[in-house]
Amino acid sequence: MQQNVGSIDKVIRVAIGVVLLGLVFFLKGSVRWLGLIGLAPIFTAFIGWCPAYSLFHLNTSSKKR
Repeated sequence: MQQNVGSIDKVIRVAIGVVLLGLVFFLKGSVRWLGLIGLAPIFTAFIGWCPAYSLFHLNTSSKKR
């Protein structure tokens, strides 16, 4: 797995992930667990690799292939 997520992209992913995780605390009922989807962008930001980017041959990292 070669890194394909750049630094600005990582910041955006973490911000979106935190907002989505916040839904767990603000929504009521079983729909609140949809906020756990926020773990995906946070995880991809920390490992620096996004499977969707690989599928579409995208790369926002400064380390180009």
